[in-house]
Amino acid sequence: MKTVRRLIYGEVLAAVAFVLLAFLALFSFFDLIDDLSSLGRPSLVRPGDQYDMTDALLYVGLLLPSRLYELMPIAVLIGTVYAMARLAQGSEFTILRTSGLGPGRALRLVAVLGVGFAVLTFAVGDYLAPAAERQGQLLKAQFRGGISIGQTGAWLRERTQDTHTSVNVRALSPDGELRGIRLFVFDAHGRVRETVRAAAGTIDAQTGVWHLREVERQRFDDAQHTRREALATLDWPSSLSADMLNVALLKPQRMRTLDLFNYVRHLEANEQTAQRYEIEFWRKLFYPLSCVVMVVLALPFAYLHFRNQGLSAYVFAGIMIGISFFLINSVFGHIGNLHDWQPWLAAGAPSALYSLLSLAAFGWLVLRR
Repeated sequence: MKTVRRLIYGEVLAAVAFVLLAFLALFSFFDLIDDLSSLGRPSLVRPGDQYDMTDALLYVGLLLPSRLYELMPIAVLIGTVYAMARLAQGSEFTILRTSGLGPGRALRLVAVLGVGFAVLTFAVGDYLAPAAERQGQLLKAQFRGGISIGQTGAWLRERTQDTHTSVNVRALSPDGELRGIRLFVFDAHGRVRETVRAAAGTIDAQTGVWHLREVERQRFDDAQHTRREALATLDWPSSLSADMLNVALLKPQRMRTLDLFNYVRHLEANEQTAQRYEIEFWRKLFYPLSCVVMVVLALPFAYLHFRNQGLSAYVFAGIMIGISFFLINSVFGHIGNLHDWQPWLAAGAPSALYSLLSLAAFGWLVLRR
């Protein structure tokens, strides 16, 4: 059994590594081409320095873990399809079957390999990719002024017993300073009680106090009386931590699973819609498991009988199956968000569907053919 495992695992790992390397090289080239427009941009942190080719290559290198995370399942599918079809073409898999490799044992072999790929995908997506993505964003922030989402930045809400506060942060500077801060304080009846605008600020990690600078503050005592004041500094107590702001300024698919879970709980506690982030949370959990789905999808190719035909048609079929999986996975996420489906259903339905299809194809090839 060790010899069989060594043969199958060796073929699959070599093919997946080759496909993954080819995809990473292709997407890195596209990322570099897309980043060439930033060359020559002056640095806002290092006076006299400009964004050059070294910075561009470093930025593209920091994107590699995210690309690896995104491409791993489809690379697993294409590589496993190629390896299985190659074993079938050379009659090696037929010899293994006549030597006692039954369908159940073959399924367990590839499933264990898929679990290994799933663990690797989870580790890259939950630890390596978010850290590298943040470093890449901080590198670009030195030349474009800060990290932001869209035109309005990140919005958060904080509730207390008598009031609730809407917080808007436009950007995060390379040194961790908050830029373009706006606070809107509402009373229990939903009336605006106070607004605060600050050019910049920092968050004390120990006390959680926001230290704001260049502040414009307005207080609405009643409909006829408004107090305005300009302050050089203002200390604003808040339960929103720097980690929470960092999470809010990242795309949901780039967050760590635990950070995404905590952010969803924060949104729910403050009565904000969390459907999009809940779907992304479940997708983060199910996405590594798609590697198991991919190897199970590829296993039926080993039971096809062809001796003189080339592998290109089967590899192309694997590519089409992978593309259709990721297309349906993305569509289900958007549809689930629009129609308010259960987040786990919107995230897990494509994997369950393709798992059933692959097992049905496997059973038909084994039992009927």
